[in-house]
Order: sequence, then C-alpha cells, then structure tokens
Amino acid sequence: MNPRMQMVVPFTKMVKRLVIANVVIWVGAILILQGFVLQGDFVYQYFGLVPARVITDFWVWQIFTYIFLHSGASHILFNMLSLWWFGSELESRWGSRFFLSYYFVCGVGAGLIYLIGTVIYYLVTGKVIDMAAPLVGASGAVFGLLLAYGLLFGERMIYFMMLFPMKAKYFTMIIGAVELVTMLDSGPGSRVANLAHLGGLAVGFAYLSAVARVRARRSTTGGAAKRGRRLKLVVNNERKTSDRDLDHDPKNGPKYWN
Repeated sequence: MNPRMQMVVPFTKMVKRLVIANVVIWVGAILILQGFVLQGDFVYQYFGLVPARVITDFWVWQIFTYIFLHSGASHILFNMLSLWWFGSELESRWGSRFFLSYYFVCGVGAGLIYLIGTVIYYLVTGKVIDMAAPLVGASGAVFGLLLAYGLLFGERMIYFMMLFPMKAKYFTMIIGAVELVTMLDSGPGSRVANLAHLGGLAVGFAYLSAVARVRARRSTTGGAAKRGRRLKLVVNNERKTSDRDLDHDPKNGPKYWN
C-alpha cells in the first residue's frame, strides 16, 4: 500500500448521498425555513440535540436528527470535506452498508455521550444554559470516521493544518489529545462540543473492537464446523492387523485443507 494519501479522493456512493442530504437540509431548513419562515431558532430547538428537551420532554429523535443540522457555512463545509476525505476510502474498504451503519452508530453514540456528560456537568455545576443549548452537526460521526481511518490507514500521509505531513495514526492521536485538553479547559457544554467529538472517537473504537471480536469468534467456530462437515468416516473391516497398527503413527493421520 502506498503510504502517501491520494491527491484525488474518490466520491463514493453513500458518501455522496450523505453530503447531498446534509447540504439540502442545511439550505432548506436553516437558510430558507429558519431564515425566512420561522421565528427564533425553532429548527435547532426541535431537531438539534437539546439535553433538557430529551430528558424532560422525551424528544428522543433529536439524538439522530442533530447529525444533519449545521450552524453555518464553515461548519458544514469542514464536516462535509472530512466526510468525503475519510469516508470515501472507508466505504471503498468496507462497503456501503457497513460504512453507513458505522457512521450513524458513531453519530448517535457521540450524541448520547454528550447528553450524559452534559447532564453530569449540570448536576455538578448547576449551569442550566448548557442543558438548553442545542448540539448540531455531523462532527461526532466524522470523528468516528477519523478514528477508523487512523486504524486502517495509519501509515498514510496526511497534512496537519494543511501544512505538515504526518502519518494518519499520529494525526488521529494529536486531534484526540487536543479535543480532550480543550474539553477539560472549557467544559462539555462549550460552544465547540468537544465531548461529542471525543464521544465519536470512543464509540468508533468500541464498535470496531466489538465487530472484530464477533467476526473472529464466528470465523473460529464456523471454520471448525466447516472442517467437520468435510470429514468422512470410512470403515474398512477387511484391513489386516498390521494396517491398523499404522494408525498409531501420527504421520499417517488424515490430511485436509482449511
């Protein structure tokens, strides 16, 4: 595998659909509906992840819908570029179905971790504003993609801050460390939801680890069962005693291919 990152990343099918969906929702719901039809921040309050709404009003759909909302042009641009760069190679490696499930597992999981962390932060500090502030963006899912990219393509060279060449695995570690330090300094309910970013990294690692263990277990048990189906019992009662004695020699045991 060439350790250098491709100059032109392919635009795969599911990544293209996700980018289109995010852009259409941002233009339709935020620029048009929110900007000209509705008053206030109705769209963000109803479809963003608002911890107080999820807990008190049981608006559980917000854990999913917040992934498709973005706060501004730079926000959606950065997330969609990252989705394209990291997601297309992962989809090419995994296939569309597993890629899509992983994307949403990381996005929803990041939202849940943010929700739990914000509630704990509120109980400790009493800051109600963090409970009422909506979380929006695909960043949690994108950070899950970054984690997977760092694991699968760790030797690839990418450019930190668009200037410094660095292996993908080190880039992932640095980004994770920066997010952790920033969150500890500003708290989980800051303007940039670092806790959701860290949640995407953590959920992505846990999900890939669980899938790897399940597949390893299935390959072990499935391989043994498959080999068992290939074995045949052959009885030859006409063999001489000297022939039976040969069975005690392990060199004359059955041979088969896995």
